[in-house]
Order: sequence, then structure tokens, then C-alpha cells
Amino acid sequence: MAEEGKDLETKSETDQIIEEFEAAKKRDEKAAAEEKAEESKQKTTKARKKKEREVVEEKKETERVGPFIFALRTTANREDQVMDFVTSNITKKGLNVFSVIRPHGMRGYIFIEAATRLDAEQAVHNIPYARGILPKDIGYHELEHMIEPVKRELSIRKNDIVEIISGPFKRETAKITRIDEQKEEVVVELVEAAVPIPITLKIDAVKVIRRETEEQ
Repeated sequence: MAEEGKDLETKSETDQIIEEFEAAKKRDEKAAAEEKAEESKQKTTKARKKKEREVVEEKKETERVGPFIFALRTTANREDQVMDFVTSNITKKGLNVFSVIRPHGMRGYIFIEAATRLDAEQAVHNIPYARGILPKDIGYHELEHMIEPVKRELSIRKNDIVEIISGPFKRETAKITRIDEQKEEVVVELVEAAVPIPITLKIDAVKVIRRETEEQ
């Protein structure tokens, strides 16, 4: 009888352990389900916010008013030919393209100022040596330094004695006889030449070594 009571007590303890285990398992499953639901909610919220941002950006894009500047990739050293072809296309098709720009010294790109991207794409359609328009349009501030000359104060005057620092007359001494500020050129005569011959040079090709007044 005592043994039977002991068995019942052991069975009761086992049942209690099983019940506690089942309860703990349910709590863990519930916690996991809640965590999964929270993760799903966060993903949904992120996706919704991303979609809202895309809608806002798309709205901003559609509300933007041209003209826009687009960069067209070209085969290197074929920029001038591409410009001719593009200009011809614009005229033939009557496109809303306002200018075609090739910044001095830049290779492999020209820039097209157009009312819309579609106008720019039609202007370059089937053009030889054109390799496609870049996805984003270009802000004018990114090109400004390449297409707007910076006015600088000339530190050179008529009758200055200069040294030629580049070209075939490098290291020769010359005298300034005329200055063309628009073209940034000077006309010089070699000091040691038996017969004075006018030579036109870029201002950057000479360096002032002595200043003389016209009276001298």
C-alpha cells in the first residue's frame, strides 16, 4: 500500500514536470511567433516607407522643369564628329535641344542641354561613335568651371620685354608689340632678330622679365 502511494506521488511529479515543460514550450512558441510577427511588421513598415520615398522622389522628378543637361559618352577623339551628327539630328527632327557643349580639353564626353531626357535621347539615336547618355542629368555647377572662362587681370603690357617659355622660340627674348585680350594672345618681336618679324603667341607662352615704358 505504501509502495502504491509512492508510485502515485512519483507519477504526480512526472505529470507536473511534463505540464511545466509543455507550458514553457508554449511560452517559447508564443514568444517566437510574436518576434516573427514583429519582424514581419518592421519589414512591412520599411517597405511601405521605401515605397513612399520612391513616390515622393518620382513626384519631385516629374515636377522638375527643364532644361536639363545630359552627358553623352563618345568614342575618344570623335567628340567633334558626334557633335556634328547630333546637331544635324536636332535640326532634322525639330527637337527641344538648346545647346550641344564640348568643354575644352575633355575627352570622351559631350553635353546636351534639352527640355527633356526624351529629346536628348532622340538627338543621339543611331549616331555613330555615341555610346549612350548617362542615367542622371548634370547640374550646371558641375560644368560651369569648364565652359565659363575666368576673367583674369593681365599682368603684361605693351613694350614689356619677355622670355618665351614654350614653343619653337623657347628661351628667346622678345618685346611685346600688341596684346589681344579677347583671344589671350600677344604679338612679339624677337629682340635679337636682324629683321623684326611679328610672332603671335598665347599669353601663357611668355614671361615678363623687364618692363619698359613706351617712351623708352
